[in-house]
This record gives sequence, structure tokens and C-alpha cells, in this order.
Amino acid sequence: MKNTLLISNVTIVNHDEIPFKGDLLIDNGKIAKISHELFDSAEHYIDGKDENWLLLPGYIDMHIHGSAGHDTMDATQEALHQMASSLVQEGVTGFLATTMTQSIEVIESALTNVAQFDNSDGEARLLGIHVEGPFVSEKRAGAQPVEYIIPPSIEQIIYWQKISKQRIKQVTVAPEVEGGFKFIETLKDLDIIASIGHSDATIEEVDKAVAMGVRQATHLYNQMRPFHHRNPGVVGAVFLEDKVKVEIIADFVHSHPLSVKLAYRIKGANGIILITDAMRAKGLQYGDYDLGGQTVQVSKDGAHLSNGALAGSVLTMEQAVKNMKAITNCSLQDIVAMSSTNAAEQLQLTTKGRIAEGFDADFVLLDQNLNVQKTICRGKVVFEK
Repeated sequence: MKNTLLISNVTIVNHDEIPFKGDLLIDNGKIAKISHELFDSAEHYIDGKDENWLLLPGYIDMHIHGSAGHDTMDATQEALHQMASSLVQEGVTGFLATTMTQSIEVIESALTNVAQFDNSDGEARLLGIHVEGPFVSEKRAGAQPVEYIIPPSIEQIIYWQKISKQRIKQVTVAPEVEGGFKFIETLKDLDIIASIGHSDATIEEVDKAVAMGVRQATHLYNQMRPFHHRNPGVVGAVFLEDKVKVEIIADFVHSHPLSVKLAYRIKGANGIILITDAMRAKGLQYGDYDLGGQTVQVSKDGAHLSNGALAGSVLTMEQAVKNMKAITNCSLQDIVAMSSTNAAEQLQLTTKGRIAEGFDADFVLLDQNLNVQKTICRGKVVFEK
């Protein structure tokens, strides 16, 4: 018996089936067996008999800049390890380290740092890089420093993918800026998710971008041309476009709770990806922090630059899930889709986002109030409350 774990008497939840009480045998980081009752022996046991626990696929955060005092842009191995080890406390088993608009040298330093990174035990898996900026619109910059915004460059992204050792999985781009549409085609050819964001595009430009290969929208509502009944903008376009999944920061700071509910009504659980867009202050006290060389004030009202612009969040995936459930009264299956399965599908991770035989043993164990009780990565308990 090598690294075996038996989990019994838990409610197993997937996005597309009725939850059921069952047992799982984990062998060497993979799900070996699932049944209503198993009698196998294992090195380690978790019994949820008296707990009424829910077992969900581990959360995947496709858009996170930092946590626990560290940031992807710090470009140090320590920063990535600290982020990865802190995220398991909120049920996250995989994430995209997200960069932001900065000088080319600073971005390249962050990319080469991720290229050298190897996960240790006890950490959420670093699944790749989300490049957010510098290929965005100055009109919708938000907390992206305007002085470093540049037009989309095919040569640049091909070079960046090389120095990152093919770890770039998602790029946020404003398609309407010069060279944007050709750039999106290149992203599709490179098998990188093209995500429309920080964009002032018209609905016609978004439709063209989707035809070219856009299949995601970066933090819906925030820093994109808003909906107007005579000019539906980016928001109207991505609402109508079934090929596009939308990221949502469900902290009720970035969007009104009823705007989050509206998105759920329109896109459905299969069209939404819960993200945190968290910065380094996540998990720390209120105060002043750095984001891309800018001072961010973090308070009970969120994270803001001195000019009032929102600058990421301090949201956890645990809280995002609770907020989504509270405002939409969605099913547990919907929670799985929005917190894990949709991200896994976008990233073409064929062994994540689902609890099934042969899949990775990446789970979050929740109580009935959706509080994280244990996080399991590759068959090992990496966090317990």
C-alpha cells in the first residue's frame, strides 16, 4: 500500500449528477474506486459518518495575483510557495499565478520565475500563468498602470510563452485595440485562453473577437464597456455569447449582489467561473499594501488605489462560494461547476474538476454551511480546520 487514503461516509458532489453518500479509495494521488460502500484497507482514513460532510472537487482559481503578503509579480520562488501553501486553507487545489501590467522586464522576470517553479507537498498546484495586461485598453485600465499598457504583440507573446516554458494558459486582452484581433487568433493557435477584459469594445467588436477565438471574459462587469440598451457593450455581448464563460469576483464589492444574481440567471452555472482576483493583502490585516508599484488601501470596503479605483480583492474562494450560494440559492452541483469544473474544462485539465475513478484526488471537504473542513491535494490532507 503506497500512499492510500480511504474516505468514507461523505456526500459526493459533481456538477452533473445527483449528490450521493459514498466512499472513495485514493491510491497514489488518484481516485482508484468510488462506491456507496467500500471495505478496502488503507494507510489513512477519513470518516465523515458523524459530520455530514460534503466532498467537492478542489476549487480552481484562474485569476489570483497574490495572497499572504506575496504576489506573482514579486518574481521569487518564496512568493509562489507562500501563495500556494496559503490557498489550501480556502479549499483551493489549483490556481493560475496572475501577472499584471508592468514594464516588459518586470513581467518577464515573473514569467521566468514561474517557469522554474515546482510545487512542494502541502501546496495548491500551480497550473500555469494568467497574463492580465499589458495588452489592454487605456480607457478601461482600472488598477493596471496606464504608462505600461502596450498594443498586443504576437512576437511578444510567442517569446513569453517560450521563456515561461509553455506555462501561459490565459491572456486578458482588449480586442478593439490595434492588432487585437490577429493577436487573439495567435492565442488560439498557441492553445492559450483568450479572455476579453479591460476592454472598451462594442458588441460588434466582441462578436468578431469571439469568432476569432475569445472564450472567456475577465472579471465580468469590472473594467469593461457596460451594458446600455442602445449599446450593449462588452457586458451585453458576453451575456449573449454562449461560447464565452465569464469570471465573477463574488465579493459583493466588485459587483452588487443582484448583479451577480443577474449573471447567474443569464449565463447559468455552466457559464460562470468564480475567481478571487486577490492581491497580497488576502489573509492579512487592513492597511496599506503594494500592487504593481502602486499603494493599495485595504479596508472593510475592499482594496482601492488612492484615486478610488478597485485594486483586486481580498476574497477567498471559500467566501466566494458562500456568497454565490447565498445570493442565488444555487444547487451544490452548480457550485461545483462554478468553482472547479468550468475552470478545469477551460484549461483542458482532463483529470481535474470532477470526482470520478482515474481523476486526481484533489478535493475540498465542507460542512453543511460550506465551511472548509479539510483540503486534499493529490490524495494528501494539506489543510484541516
